Amino acid sequence: MTWEYFKRRLIFILWNGDSKLRFRNLRYLPRWIVLVFDVFLVSVSSIITYNIINLLTHQFYELLSIEWQIVLTVFVYSLSFLLLSTYSGVVRHSTFVDVAKIAIACLISTVVLAGISYLSYFSTGQKIFLVPFLIINVSITFISMLFFRLTVKMAYQSFSKVNRKRKNVLIFEVSDETIALAEAINGSNEDVFDLVGFISSKKKHTRVKILGKPIFRFDDQFYARINPLKVDAVILPAQVGNKAIQEKLIDFCLENTIKILSSPKIEAWEDTSIDLVSNIRQIQIEDLLDRHQIILDDTLIRKSLSGKNILVTGGAGSIGSEIVRQIAAFKPNKLIVFDQAESPLNEISLELIESYPKVDFQFVLGDIRNSKRVAEIFESNRISIVYHAAAYKHVPLIENNPKEAVDVNIMGTINIADLCVEHGVDRFVMISTDKAVNPTNVMGATKRAAELYVQSLKEIHSNRTDFITTRFGNVLGSNGSVIPHFKKLIEKGGPVTVTHKDIIRYFMTITEACQLVLQAGTMGNGGEIFVFDMGKPVKILNLAEKMIRLSGLEPYKDIEIEFTGLRPGEKLYEELLSNDSETLPTHNEKILIAKQKGYTYNYVLDHLNNVIIAGANDDNEMVVSCLKKLIPEFKSNNSIFESLDRQVR
Repeated sequence: MTWEYFKRRLIFILWNGDSKLRFRNLRYLPRWIVLVFDVFLVSVSSIITYNIINLLTHQFYELLSIEWQIVLTVFVYSLSFLLLSTYSGVVRHSTFVDVAKIAIACLISTVVLAGISYLSYFSTGQKIFLVPFLIINVSITFISMLFFRLTVKMAYQSFSKVNRKRKNVLIFEVSDETIALAEAINGSNEDVFDLVGFISSKKKHTRVKILGKPIFRFDDQFYARINPLKVDAVILPAQVGNKAIQEKLIDFCLENTIKILSSPKIEAWEDTSIDLVSNIRQIQIEDLLDRHQIILDDTLIRKSLSGKNILVTGGAGSIGSEIVRQIAAFKPNKLIVFDQAESPLNEISLELIESYPKVDFQFVLGDIRNSKRVAEIFESNRISIVYHAAAYKHVPLIENNPKEAVDVNIMGTINIADLCVEHGVDRFVMISTDKAVNPTNVMGATKRAAELYVQSLKEIHSNRTDFITTRFGNVLGSNGSVIPHFKKLIEKGGPVTVTHKDIIRYFMTITEACQLVLQAGTMGNGGEIFVFDMGKPVKILNLAEKMIRLSGLEPYKDIEIEFTGLRPGEKLYEELLSNDSETLPTHNEKILIAKQKGYTYNYVLDHLNNVIIAGANDDNEMVVSCLKKLIPEFKSNNSIFESLDRQVR
């Protein structure tokens, strides 16, 4: 190390961007201030050491005067501080690493000073420093520097408690993971949370403390015990704890206006680049639904998709875009994203090109109703797999516009399916809906009609395409779904509108829905309808009440809930299977095969031709009437078409 190096280092410390001392906003001590304090402490320590030694003996080596001994000592220590950057850490967040750097710097300084002293002895016959002087000096210097940092740290913590309101939090459950989370909170640079204890779902721990914090059992006396602590929030670590107790705890928190927070999943805790505390967030309503994670067989999916040319219709929509994202991760040869919505297609194109630069994307603007436009795609690309997500899906809107649903949901599907047969596509995976089961509205009926058509294609002798259908319920976070709608109403101050107090629905996340589609695409031999074990149905009224409480408000007090009555075509209870259906298991316990009655190709085609002709004549009643003849279980509910049920019967 040269003097030029230390000079440049010193100039950098004094003049870099951290050198400004802002008394009005003292977030941290500038590095030059820390260095000056450390040098000052070495000087004071040397003087104190001299006085201590002077009390023990008056005999000092006379090669250098006491003043020059102190100057040399300070100089050597300063060089060590520069070399090891002992000043660079934020003092209020000093850690064991910072303490170790100080200890090493002090030890190096002592060794160097001792070395200089003995070099002097060998060259001149006289030493510079007494050995007791070096030992006492290094001890006092280290202790004083450590004390300085502890004082700053304690002062900052006291100051931050006064000037910054931290949330008093409890952590649910006692385990290795939750203790690790507690340690992360206590040692975090983020002064957001103040851990006041743990919650146990098992036995009482009245005499046991962890990290100095008490453990509270969640029982009838729980609120009375935690009330003095003024708890602001409870942290629920992901994948930790008794589910049944956790649900009761969530209800308790919602009723007592205690915020519910969630921490990252356990796998993320091993990633040291992730600040666990900064990733603790307020729990979302999606997290409170009783959902079971789907476990995918990545090997089968990768084998099915890797190196293939794949087409996704409706690829810019909620479901379609997530299917595209998941497919892109399996390295297809070419991924064609087809949609009629210009702006969403442009947005997804920008995202995908950035996220998956090695994937060959083709973004095609077009309409599945335009058979010529769709045919161009099949003719110019050797497509192996089609995921058909394009559809009209909003029940009340479709109920008033049956012809449009016929054009898109039926004719569009026929266009894509026929081209798959014509061009020998390996697999066609259709995204359907639970509303196709015992349909009570036009949307569900058109999707059921599309299901029947693709099922019937299996008997065509020239067909070598496996036609697969997947059914699932309401998708959380998709365009027009209930949760974003409720959020908007709550933000406006209400009222939150629910169609009926007893209405229930099944829910799943977009990610889960698309995982089901990909998994189903690797199963079966064609003609199957795959349904998903979606857990427990959710009462929409309970969903609305929980969302209001999660916003820190009280239902019926801060935000009103109004019942508007069932919408056209809407039913109280969605079903996953029709009355005459049976199920068969698959290798994934969450995915079942619905054995549902199908029809011959000619029978389905004859009825659909009647539906299409009625649509071309703008005769909505005839459209619905023809659909009811093809689908006997289609019974309109709360709709202008209810009278047609009697006519068909």
